Amino acid sequence: MDLAVPLISRRRFVGFVGVGLLAARLTEAQTVGKAPRVGWLTSSVVHESNVRAFREGMRALGYETVAIEFRAAEGRTEQLPALASELARLRVDIIVVDGGSAAVAAKQAVTDVPVVVGAMADPTGIVASLARPGGNITGFSISTGPELNGKRLDLLREAIPGLIRIGIIWNETNRTSPPAVEYVTSAAKSRGMDIAVLGLRDADGIARVFADAARADRRAIMTIADAFLWAHRQQIVALSARHRLPGMYPELEFALDGGLLAYGPNIADNFRRAAGYVDRILKGARPADLPVEQPTAFSLAINLRTARALGLTIPPSVLLQAHRVIE
Repeated sequence: MDLAVPLISRRRFVGFVGVGLLAARLTEAQTVGKAPRVGWLTSSVVHESNVRAFREGMRALGYETVAIEFRAAEGRTEQLPALASELARLRVDIIVVDGGSAAVAAKQAVTDVPVVVGAMADPTGIVASLARPGGNITGFSISTGPELNGKRLDLLREAIPGLIRIGIIWNETNRTSPPAVEYVTSAAKSRGMDIAVLGLRDADGIARVFADAARADRRAIMTIADAFLWAHRQQIVALSARHRLPGMYPELEFALDGGLLAYGPNIADNFRRAAGYVDRILKGARPADLPVEQPTAFSLAINLRTARALGLTIPPSVLLQAHRVIE
């Protein structure tokens, strides 16, 4: 049985994961008995699956003890710069970031602490270039560019033959999302589709955009990758079922929680890989010299239980592309 991944919803939480000291501070920390400190910044809630993956990555690299200071904006993105500054004032050795909005805030508020972004949809404006990020920020993208949304759109149309009317749900507070919205809008129109762009700014807006989609006679929805939407995926999937709107989502967990289709990278694996960058930086590497890595593999998940509940038959051509089928 596929189970939903639990979330840590407290705004501030201190835990311990395997990570090490900056090389220059290692001897000093061992001498005074202080554990190294890592800050963790997210625009939504702390995702336990990502923390667990990061812990596994650091443990594999030989790190045993570190204190992590968690700061979560819980959807209130205007608080992110203050939370990032707070982590810097705590003199953490490095900050790990979850989400593009949190990465933007870290860039604005933190200049003297290295930052590794475990998941960002679009690095544009966050780093100087993928190959040479510059500054104090590097990390991992969950997209190869807005064009990935075109692939999602095509898979959704192939899964639901004759689909014309679609709603695009996105978080208007995420400043890295507009290029994706613009691309998918253009792509849908070029395919002869009738598209409605449905923006929200907080949790109260989730129910509203689904009501708007139903009133506009949408026949399916697609979400733009965003940490806030990911954190509220169970509500989004439940509303999709209530309004009988099959959905295409950018992360596997949506399908595990009942969404019809999900196509994208494994985000938890990004945080496992991020541990390698943290290790290198703690040993003296500069974030400016570590290229932003993009995903090289994407997977399609199909929830057949949801398809049956919606009265849909997924064509064999789509089933053959699936890496994971949820019965």
